[in-house]
Amino acid sequence: MTMLWIRHGETALNVARVLQPPDTPLSPRGEAQAHALAAALAGRGLCAVLCSDLPRAHRTAQIVAAAAGGVPLHVSALLQERHYGELRGLSYDGLGYDPLSMVEAPPGGESMAQLVQRAGLALQEAVALQQRLGGPLAVVSHGQLIKAVLGHHASLPPELPVLAKLGNTSVTEIDATPPYRVGRLNLTDHLPPDLAGSGHTLVGG
Repeated sequence: MTMLWIRHGETALNVARVLQPPDTPLSPRGEAQAHALAAALAGRGLCAVLCSDLPRAHRTAQIVAAAAGGVPLHVSALLQERHYGELRGLSYDGLGYDPLSMVEAPPGGESMAQLVQRAGLALQEAVALQQRLGGPLAVVSHGQLIKAVLGHHASLPPELPVLAKLGNTSVTEIDATPPYRVGRLNLTDHLPPDLAGSGHTLVGG
């Protein structure tokens, strides 16, 4: 059985390349992306949607769940984006270093090791829910959390590249049984050209 791991729709702070406060909502463009995603997934027979409790992921998940016929929506804090502590609200480009790849925890935030550990717990939570309900499960989360799952807990076939970024509302297919093999990666073909993501937007934070 397959899980669909989905990054949330675009936010204004993604475009502005700002490390986001937790209450950051989807932008109107992000809402439109989420509706395009939902239309593409409406016929996939989803058993449920599991999502981060942060508004940008939760709203994306609500739209997907509604289009899938009102399937159950489950919320988990384990699926939150990496916590960047005191860096939240600051411009990524103005920091002079890359906080997305830093190993140590930023002040008041979460280290890479803590993120990786939480990503493993989030994967196990998703697997348990999928096994309990049966059918494909959509998991709506954030760029850095999904990358931690892919890089440390799933099995990427040799022909799939290690991605620097995941597009907004991108879909990545992961088997729900060990070794959690990744099928198709970073799918965004549900987005029309006017909603396709920009290479400049920030993934993470």
